Amino acid sequence: MKKICTKMNEAAWILGILLCDLGVCFCTKADFGLSMIAAPPYILHYALRDMFPWFTQGTSEYVVQGILLILLCIVVKKFKPRYLLSFVTAFLSGNVIDMWLFFLGGNGPYEQLWLRIVAFVVGESLIALAVAFFFRTTLPIQMAELIVCEISDTYKKDTNKVKLIYDIVFLVLSGVLSLTLTGGFNGFGIGTVIIVFVNAPLIAFFGKIIDKFFGFDSLFPFTKKYFKKS
Repeated sequence: MKKICTKMNEAAWILGILLCDLGVCFCTKADFGLSMIAAPPYILHYALRDMFPWFTQGTSEYVVQGILLILLCIVVKKFKPRYLLSFVTAFLSGNVIDMWLFFLGGNGPYEQLWLRIVAFVVGESLIALAVAFFFRTTLPIQMAELIVCEISDTYKKDTNKVKLIYDIVFLVLSGVLSLTLTGGFNGFGIGTVIIVFVNAPLIAFFGKIIDKFFGFDSLFPFTKKYFKKS
């Protein structure tokens, strides 16, 4: 099958940000719980929003990413310029989240159960599709994927095992943060658990479809030279 486009490197990065953030917003409005990666920023926003009205869900997203950046440097005992580039991606992503929430009427949950279910299914599908695009770009991706790669490379550990441990730690962390900071399960719920099991198969499914229609060469040669895939 002839590919529709073979130079999708930069477009994959843009689509990854736009689709992932839209998916997070739909899952937020579904109110069944966010992924273990997206839940901590939402929980922090939920806990502080009355005290600091300017502390939006998007702002919380890149604040948490900044904290993860510092922790990454401590764990691997080094700093690379591309770490900051991943934070730039997180900063853009946080602002895109606030943009989507503006168009969706805020991050309050939908009232109808059927609409919440549809929003959750659509949201998780968009996130998986976005991650599939992210995996195929050489441009800087967000901190979660970067942490897994850097710890694996630094300590010569299996990437899949590091990813599993990372997901479990953040799953537990999300539950603890939700209970301690909000007094309940806000941003953490049955949806969080479901995502743990369906996320990887969905990413693989969308990845196979994407590869049939697109190639991921770069429009600009310097991006292949100066950006290393995270």
